[in-house]
Parts: sequence; C-alpha cells; structure tokens
Amino acid sequence: MESVFDKVSAMGHEQVVYCHDKETGLKAIIGIHNTVLGPSLGGTRMWMYENEQQALNDALRLSRGMTFKNSIAGLNLGGGKAVIIGDAKKHKTEALMRAFGRFVKNLNGKYITAEDVGMTSSDMEHIFAETKHVSGLPEARGGLGDPSPFTAYTTYMGMKAAAKKAYGSDSLEGKAVSVQGAGNVGKYLIEFLEKEGCKIYVTDYYEDRLKQIANDYKVEAVGLDEIYDLNVDIYSPCALGATVNNDTLKRLNCDIIAGCSNNQLADEKVHGDLCLEKGILYAPDFLINCGGVINVYAEVIGTTKDWSQYKCEKVYDQTLKVFEASAAENKNTQEVAIEIAMKRIEDIAKVKVTY
Repeated sequence: MESVFDKVSAMGHEQVVYCHDKETGLKAIIGIHNTVLGPSLGGTRMWMYENEQQALNDALRLSRGMTFKNSIAGLNLGGGKAVIIGDAKKHKTEALMRAFGRFVKNLNGKYITAEDVGMTSSDMEHIFAETKHVSGLPEARGGLGDPSPFTAYTTYMGMKAAAKKAYGSDSLEGKAVSVQGAGNVGKYLIEFLEKEGCKIYVTDYYEDRLKQIANDYKVEAVGLDEIYDLNVDIYSPCALGATVNNDTLKRLNCDIIAGCSNNQLADEKVHGDLCLEKGILYAPDFLINCGGVINVYAEVIGTTKDWSQYKCEKVYDQTLKVFEASAAENKNTQEVAIEIAMKRIEDIAKVKVTY
C-alpha cells in the first residue's frame, strides 16, 4: 500500500494533519497543499467515507484543487481542505465541531476553514467559538453568510460561457441540463436554470431532498445511475467527485460538462483528453465553481458582497479564454486551466516562498 508520505510527495503537499478527539469522536484530516499565494483556505467536508484511505485521498485531491481554484480566481490564498469522517445527519454535534476548531486554531492561520458538503454556516459558528481562522459565518455574526449562492452563480456563468463556445450563444433557454446533486449549491444552480427556461433533470443521494426539490422546482427527478444515460445538452455534476470516468464517458450523451462539484475528472489527463476526443466541452471545475471561495475570501479581507459579485462576473471571460487556449493548443481544458493557475503561483514564488 502506498504510504502517506508517498501520496503527499506525489501531489506536492506541504502538510497533512490528522485530527482525533476521543471524547467527541472526531476523526478529521486537514490537507495543506500550497501556501505561496497566502494562507491556505478551503472548506471542511463531512462525509461517511468507506475507509480512512478514501478520506485521505479526498483531502489531498480537494486541497490541491483549492490551490488551482484560488490562484486562477486571482485570490491571495493557498490551497487547503479538510474532511471529517462521519455522517453529518447522525454524528455531527457542537462539541465535535468545536474540537475540530481547536485543531484549526493550532495551525496558527496557515489554514482557514469554511463550509463544504455536509456543513452549514451554523457549524462555522461552533468552529468560530474555538478559532478565528474560519470564514462563511452568518451575517448576524459579522460574516457574509452562506457562500453557496456564489458558487452556483459562477458555475452558471461558466455554463453560459460553455454554451457560447459550443452553440454560438450563451442563452440556455430550452437546453436540457442534468444536475447530479441538489444540495446547497445544486439547489441555487437549479434556480438559475429554471429562470432561464431550461429542461432540468435532477438526482440526489438523499431521497427526501430529491422529493423536496421536485416539489419546489420545475424539474424531473431521476435515479442516481439513470442520470448518466439521459440525452441532454449539459451534464452538471454537483455532488461528489470523479463522476466523469471511464464508465460514465461511455454513457454520457451531452455537448457540455459544467458543474459545481470538485475533482469531477477521475483522472485529469486521461478523462480530460477523452472529453476532448469525444467532442465534449469540459468546463474545469475549479475554474467555474470558485464563487464560494471568492465570497469567503471577501469575508476574510473585510470587503463586501458587491466585491464578490464583481469578482464572480469575471469567471465568464476567464472560462472563454481557457476554451480558446484549449482549441488553439489542442490541449484538454483542465490542463490549460492548471497551467494558468500554476503560472501565477510560479511568478509569485519568485517574490516569496510560502505563507
């Protein structure tokens, strides 16, 4: 079995922290990938992983993705991410959140946390009771609130940019979109798509949430596996990662892949190239789902939601630039976007090394 140090070395991480608290049952992993641009910032995800190896892989992949996301969004932040092993509906308690906050505090600002899958702004309040290195607090506590609407908005902007490239118009009216995952971000994305007149198919891991979404919006609910076999214009992965893989790429019948989940490609090179070969326009996840981190960064530096909106608007043009470079260089879009992100990090590394 590949050792932790082998994995850390291969992916270029600076630090990985294992967090355990016997009293609360906390088991968490914090991955700090790169801090050249500033302190690492990335949300905390709570999920019932099958094993600790799976949790580590997620922490490493997600924190690396945050390095690219923060860089290409033009933020002065490095990449970090945390995962808590557990069922958010069963195992989450105030004490567990505060125990996790203690571990974040011990990193002395090298990692700033925020919310991700399985977490809420109320959880951020509990973490904030133990450390100031947290963002995404409720507005009543002086924060900028839930970052999910901003994540959905930049995903929507990226989707429109993809439509502009694929169809010559960025209008999504009448387009069929399959949305995989109707959590906090997916729900807001569905709102944008419904307003534009899309035909929307949706699935979700939680059946009660799927029923609620089908009741609240003009969508057609489908099964978890059925989502890959639909004849649609756009497939939008908005749940966990690696849903674009060898199996699904044989089944997907779409022109565009554009969603708000992280690490959508099971293998960046293999499946990025396969999308290119199949003529599927892939909007790099970390490029178009950056709205949430833009908003939590705005909270960190003490600016406003208007600034967040201004930065989010820029995602449309940046996405088009990636598509044009991909076509000109005959490289997959993920590869092009990573090169852009790394170029900024390498330039700033000439000025300073790490946070």
